[in-house]
Formats: sequence, structure tokens, C-alpha cells
Amino acid sequence: MIQKTSNAFIAASWVALGAGTVGFIVGLARAEMLLNEKGYYFTVLMFGLFAVVSLQKSVRDRLEKLPVTDIYYGICWFGTLLSIVLLVVGLWNATILPSEKGFYAFAFLLALFGAISVQKNTRDNMNFNQSE
Repeated sequence: MIQKTSNAFIAASWVALGAGTVGFIVGLARAEMLLNEKGYYFTVLMFGLFAVVSLQKSVRDRLEKLPVTDIYYGICWFGTLLSIVLLVVGLWNATILPSEKGFYAFAFLLALFGAISVQKNTRDNMNFNQSE
């Protein structure tokens, strides 16, 4: 039985994506760091968001027996893990306060979770609408 995703979970997913992404970007805009450092963190965020959406889609495709090549599936996992590692390495070596490092880490993880949830909801509701 296919159920439509609740409006509350859809809203919570969008709030998580928005809060994580906007929080991360506002933090970067207000940070006292060089422009190239801000660019690095922004690029890692965008890479991470793309990677997790692609990973969620490929995992879901495999569960639904849709063709996904092993190489693409592996690249999705690699991209997701690489974005997290790049953020950790960047924050580890950053000359910012530990509280700022924590802020960026949690905003990044919240944005990734939100992106995965929004993608899942979109896919679920697409399947629900097709089954009606």
C-alpha cells in the first residue's frame, strides 16, 4: 500500500533543508575569513547537497529494481563521503573558534539531512500520484 507523505513531514524536511543551508551560508557571509575560504566551504556544501540527493535517488532506484550501474552507485557514495571528509578536514585546519566549527558542522549535516528528506518526499509523492 502506497501512502502519501504527510504535510507535516514535508514541511519539516523543507525547514531542515532551509535552516541548514541558509544558516550555513549566512554564517559564511558573516565570517571573518578570506574569500577563498568562504568559497571552499560553499563549494563543499553544494557538492554535499548534490551528492546526497543523487545517492538517495540511486538507492531508491535500486530498491525499486530500476537499473543503476555499480559505478554510478559507487560514485554517489564516494561523493557523499568525500564532501563530509572535505568539511571535516577544512574545519579541523580552520583558525576559527570551536563553537564556529560546530556551527558549520551541524548546519552542514542538517542541510544534507533536509536534502535527503526532500528528495525522498518528492519521490514518494511522485509514486503516490502515479498510483492514483
